Amino acid sequence: MTAMKQPAQVTRLHDGPVFSVDRMIFDHTDGPVVKDVVRHPGAVTVVAREDDGRLVMIRNHRVAVGRPLLEFCAGKLEPGEAPALSAVRELEEETGRSAASITPLGRFYTSPGFADELMHVFLAEGLAPVARRLEAGEEIEVVVMDVEELREIVRRGELEDGKSLAAFHLFLEHLQSGDAS
Repeated sequence: MTAMKQPAQVTRLHDGPVFSVDRMIFDHTDGPVVKDVVRHPGAVTVVAREDDGRLVMIRNHRVAVGRPLLEFCAGKLEPGEAPALSAVRELEEETGRSAASITPLGRFYTSPGFADELMHVFLAEGLAPVARRLEAGEEIEVVVMDVEELREIVRRGELEDGKSLAAFHLFLEHLQSGDAS
């Protein structure tokens, strides 16, 4: 497979606080090909594990789907911010917990058909309480559950957040590989 040619034209359609959108026009033998691409600074999600093995999740109201979703805490990278530092920040802001250790579990593109968002997944352990720092407008409930309970939620199709599904599978692989403490 050959790499796609460089676009003949790029136009910024939207430039917002979370993402931007570029319209890219490529010259092709069949005529111009138009692709709209969401440009995102990248993000993190954190599988936070209490000392007793339970997982710290959140129920986060998501405007795009019009209801709360069960998720692992997450957020976008700030300019120049290292993913591990972003993971620590998001964990504290959304769950009210700090972590003694942050371990990378993997990374993936959330939806490469139209976006360049790269999601970094971390495992947070050695948790301790800190003050939550929710952003204006955030409606987040902290939910703590054991791994088997979350497995059942996944089996029933009730974990609908893609990043959390992927993060949970990376976490389970981490446990199975014997890398867990």
